[in-house]
Amino acid sequence: MNDQQLDQLLDAASPVALWLDTDERPPARPALFGAARADLVVVGGGFTGLWTALRAKERDPDRSVLLIEAGRIGDAASGRNGGFCEASLTHGEPNGVDRWPEEFDELQRLGRENLAALIETVERYGIDCRMEAPDTLRVATAPHQVQGLGPGTPGFLGQDAVRALVDSPTYLAARASAGDCVLIDPARLVWGLADAAERLGVRIVENTPVRNISERGTGLWVDTAGGKVATDRVALATNAFRPLLQRLSLFTVPVYDYVLATEPLTAQQLASVGWSGRQGISDSGNQFHYYRLTPDNRILWGGYDAIYHYGRRIHPDLDDRRATHRLLARQFYDTFPQLADVRFSHRWGGVIDTSTRFCAFFGTARKNRVAYALGFTGLGVAATRFAADVMLDLLDGQDTERTRTTMVRRRPLPFPPEPLAWIGIQLTRRSLAAEDRRGRRNLWLRALDRLGLGFDS
Repeated sequence: MNDQQLDQLLDAASPVALWLDTDERPPARPALFGAARADLVVVGGGFTGLWTALRAKERDPDRSVLLIEAGRIGDAASGRNGGFCEASLTHGEPNGVDRWPEEFDELQRLGRENLAALIETVERYGIDCRMEAPDTLRVATAPHQVQGLGPGTPGFLGQDAVRALVDSPTYLAARASAGDCVLIDPARLVWGLADAAERLGVRIVENTPVRNISERGTGLWVDTAGGKVATDRVALATNAFRPLLQRLSLFTVPVYDYVLATEPLTAQQLASVGWSGRQGISDSGNQFHYYRLTPDNRILWGGYDAIYHYGRRIHPDLDDRRATHRLLARQFYDTFPQLADVRFSHRWGGVIDTSTRFCAFFGTARKNRVAYALGFTGLGVAATRFAADVMLDLLDGQDTERTRTTMVRRRPLPFPPEPLAWIGIQLTRRSLAAEDRRGRRNLWLRALDRLGLGFDS
C-alpha cells in the first residue's frame, strides 16, 4: 500500500486507546477542594499509585490513605499499553544478567512471586480485567536473530514449527515461554484496583494536580490545585510526568509509544493466521513490535518506533503521530499479508518514562518521608506492584529482601541536559536500528555497553 492508502485507513481509525473507548469506563471521582489529612498520600493514579494505595491498606488497615490523580486514573500509560503483564523486573533476562549478575536469580524469583501475587489479588477482589495466560513467543525476523533464541534448547521453534502456530512469512524461528506473562485489559485492571482500594477505605480524588510538597514540622504538606493536605508520608507514582523532586529531573526521559488495533477478525481471517493458542508475541529486534489478540479477536499491534521529543516535551498533541502510525500499519501488513483486507479501528499513543538502566529505580527523600519509583521503560504492568511494596518498605523503615537488593539500593546514571540528551538519544536510536539490520553493535553502542548504559532487548 502507498502512503495515501495507509492514510485513508488511519483516518478511519478512532484516535483513542482501545481499552479506554468504552461506555463501561467509570465516571470521574470528585476533585479535592479545601484542607485534608491522611497518614499516606499517594501522588499518581496509574498502576504504581493504585498498587501502593491498595497494598498500604492491606499491610496496615488502620492507615488512612489518600490517592491524588492530576487527571483521570489510568488515563496515561496504565490505560494505553498492550496489556502484557510480565514477571520480569529487569526488562528481560539479558538486561538483568548484564546489570545484576550476582542477584539475577533472586530478582527472577521475586518477579515470579510478584506476578503470582498479582494474579491472586485479581482473583481475590474479583477484578474483571479479562486475564488470559497463554504462552508467549519471541520471534526472529532476521537471520542474525535466530542464534540468540537458542537453537536446540527447550522452547526453541524452527521456522516451520513457529509458522504452524502463527503464520507469518517474516518468521524464521521463535522461542516459546510459559508461565512468565499474563495478558490483561489494562484499563479494567486500573478500574478494578481503584474499586478494591476504595472498598478498603482509600480515598481517591481525580482532576487534582499536585503543585508542591513542603515540610510541615515532622510531617509534610501536599499542595494541590484545590487545597492542601497534611500527611506523614508521600509515595510518588508520577511515571513520565514531573516527579516533584528536583533531584530526579534528569533521571528519566519521556518517550512516546504508539499502537494500532484492528477491527475484530472474522473466523476466516483468524484461521488464515492460525494463532489458536492466542500467544502474546514480540519480535527480537532492539526496535521491537509487541502484539496480541484482544478478547474480541482484534489484533493489537504496537511498539517499534519509540519517539523522544526535544526538551523532554510532553503534550496531548503528541499522542497521535501519523508518521509512526503509517509505519506501524505498513509493518503490520508485511507481517500478515493474508490480512490485507483487515482495517484498523483505533490508533493511539502515550508517554512512558525510561531510565538509563531500562527498568525501575527507587529511593527516598525528605528524611525518608517521601518515596519514589520511576523509570519502568514500558514494563510496568506487573513491576509496579513490586515497586509499591518497595516504596512502602522504605517509608515504613523495613529491611526486606526487596530493599536489600542492589537493584533497589542503587540509582541509575542520570541523562545529560539538553542538547546532549537529544543528541545521545538520536545517536542511540540510529545505532540500534543499524544493529537490527546488520546484526552487530557499532562503536557507539559498544561504548555505552562499557559504561553500563547499553541495551539489548
